[in-house]
Order: sequence, then C-alpha cells, then structure tokens
Amino acid sequence: MSERTELVERLAAARQEHCFPADLRPRAQAFLQQTLALLFPHFADTKGCAPDSLSKELDLIASALTGLVKDLGGDVKVVDIFVDGLSGVWRAARDDADALFHGDPAATSTDEVILAYPGFYATLCHRLAHVLYRAKLTVLPRLVAELARERTGVDIHPGATIGRRFMIDHGSGVVVGETAVIGNGVKLYQGVTLGALTVEKQAAGNKRHPTLGDHVVVYANATILGGDTLIGHDSIIAGNAFLTKSVPPFSLVDRRGDTRPRPNAKEDSIDFSI
Repeated sequence: MSERTELVERLAAARQEHCFPADLRPRAQAFLQQTLALLFPHFADTKGCAPDSLSKELDLIASALTGLVKDLGGDVKVVDIFVDGLSGVWRAARDDADALFHGDPAATSTDEVILAYPGFYATLCHRLAHVLYRAKLTVLPRLVAELARERTGVDIHPGATIGRRFMIDHGSGVVVGETAVIGNGVKLYQGVTLGALTVEKQAAGNKRHPTLGDHVVVYANATILGGDTLIGHDSIIAGNAFLTKSVPPFSLVDRRGDTRPRPNAKEDSIDFSI
C-alpha cells in the first residue's frame, strides 16, 4: 500500500469517527452574527426598529441555536436559557460601552466604542458565550470565544466570570482563563494574562485562575497566575509585573511584583491612556 493510499484510508476512517457536523463552524459564526445584530444595530446589515421585525429576528436566532444544540447532542432547554439571558447581556454590554467611552479620552461616543473597539467586541462575545457555558452546552461556547479571538486577539474562556463595566483597552494578547473571576469596573490593557500556575489535566474543575476585585487596573503585559491569587479592590498592577501571590486592597504593584499601599488611594485616580 502506498503512503498516499494509506493516508486517504486513515483520513476516511477519521472522518467517519468525527462526531460534529462539518458545517458547525460557519453555522456558529452565522448564529453569533445574528445575535450581535439583534442586540446592537451597529452589527446589522439593516436597521430594523419595529418590534415585530425584532421579534422575528429573535425567533430566527432561537431556531438556529436549536439546530446547533440538537446536532451537538445537547438539551434544547438551553435555547430558552440563552434567550432569557439576552436582556442581561444587553444591559451589561451597554454598561461596558459606557465605561470604555468614559475611560478613554480618544473615544468620541459609545457608538464608536460599539462599532470599532476590539475590547468591547470581545467582551460582548464573551458575555454571550458565558450564558451558553453556564447552560452546560459543550463546544459552541468555545467556538464563540474562538471567533472573537480571531477578530480581536483577545482570548477569554467562556467560563470566566466578569463583572459590570468591564474595560479592555486595545486588547491584543489579553488572555483570561476559565476560572478567573473579575469584579466590577476592572480595566485590562493589552497583553495581560490571568492564567493558571499549573496545566495538569487533573486540575480541571478546580479554581486555577486569579480573582480581581472591583476597580482593579492591570497595565500592559502583566501576568497574574493562580487560583488562590486575589488582587484586592482598587489596586493597580504595573505593566510587565509577574504575580503569583495575593495583594491587599488599595495596593500599587510594580513590575518586579513588589507591593506597597497606593498613596492617597481613596482620593487619587491613577490611570493612564495608552
């Protein structure tokens, strides 16, 4: 048997074992685009404002998700959970856009943020993926996250828990792990990693990624690792810092990981625009 013949036979056998539909990826992409367009006309081809028209769009999204869930062997109850969760995603995303607008002097409007900011796009996709993840649907949440990463360079696992008014400035290279917990009003710059100290398979299901309290700012290329690592609220982490230990609230952490209290922490508003 030639190598070519052997390769073809092995590929044929592998395809027979493949348990996902061949068109799963483009269908997931279409489903995501439909959902984004429903929530914000900025992502739509046309601007339909009539309630009846929007209701039909929602029905189409529910139908598309039903087909995906069935093909993935999931429970169609997920569809109702997702549809019920869209109002919460919409409200949170509006808060995210508002926070980015007020937090970036370069932003001229929330419309600009929604249209053109990769951090907003990545966060919105994550909030949708997180609803699917919480409903215990497999594969599709990760596909949504991957589609967002392809467009923005931001890699947020759908399991990560993210609070309100979340801001990712610039975005490229940001990585947020599955069990990370991020509080309200947190701001991350490009290249930030919220990762795990271990990648051993037996650690699955454990808290492996850090927790950031409210109003934490993490500057570019900082790395924070570990499920027991807690960054106290109102702390600032310098660019290029490497942290594997907790820091108390109102801390200022330099790039070497040394920690000191923020001067006049309750009154100052240390923040920079890059």
